[in-house]
Amino acid sequence: MKKKTGMKNLARSLKQKQSLHGPILPVKAESHRFAEDLLEILFPHFSRRKHSGLGEIQSRLAALQIRIDKLLKAIPHARNMPAREITDQFFGKLPGLYDSLWRDAEAINRGDPASENVEEVVLAYPGFLAIAMYRIAHEFNLLGVPIFPRLLTEYAHQLTGVDIHPGARIGTPLFIDHGTGIVIGETTTIGNNVKIYQGVTLGALSVDKSLANTKRHPTIEDNVIIYAHAVILGGNTVIGHDSVIGGNSWVTRSIPPFSYVYQEIKVNVHTPDETNGGVDFVI
Repeated sequence: MKKKTGMKNLARSLKQKQSLHGPILPVKAESHRFAEDLLEILFPHFSRRKHSGLGEIQSRLAALQIRIDKLLKAIPHARNMPAREITDQFFGKLPGLYDSLWRDAEAINRGDPASENVEEVVLAYPGFLAIAMYRIAHEFNLLGVPIFPRLLTEYAHQLTGVDIHPGARIGTPLFIDHGTGIVIGETTTIGNNVKIYQGVTLGALSVDKSLANTKRHPTIEDNVIIYAHAVILGGNTVIGHDSVIGGNSWVTRSIPPFSYVYQEIKVNVHTPDETNGGVDFVI
């Protein structure tokens, strides 16, 4: 009897919490589906079937507009403007977003010797997928939509290992190579033609909640290359244009344009003779 009473009380508590915090629709799953379906329309490379013609593409776009309108109505506090107006504004920006994504793909193809063609980049490169999801999410973020943009970028994070906050401002093109472990914070600003390699962090010097509405993350100007596992921190930190940040660098102050930043690491190599046959540690 006590077990049944406990389960009933738990169910009542869950129902109360859900009524306070739960969206009407399964927003998380629908967000993921929307992003995947939109990318299938923009890039047939992602599609499981071939589009039959212009009419089908128009029909699928119209269906997506209906779905996103319904989804936005279900998100709590998404009331800055009517859902339909948000939908119309987003789809009005879609041609420019599409052009930006192709420029991203072409930049990756030009910059990576391992890439055979731009089709391979779109089909197989996690960096491109992360950028695509970010650019979709960022447009909704600019329109003041809560929750939904973050669901999109966190989905990309799960798929690719690249964590880009939808509030970051990123120019075109952006070249992400390998991608795994990259973190780009909310108030980061990145210029045009920037290359970022795996493990890079563009973060904040402090995670104090009181700084939520301040610029906490760095500014990366045009034509900068940031090599693997570099860490650049702070809202006042500006990496000047045409600079190169070497791998494993730790940067917390501004760097002038045309700079080369690197960390000197001394690597010692000994022959077997010099180490009396080598070192064999047993721990």
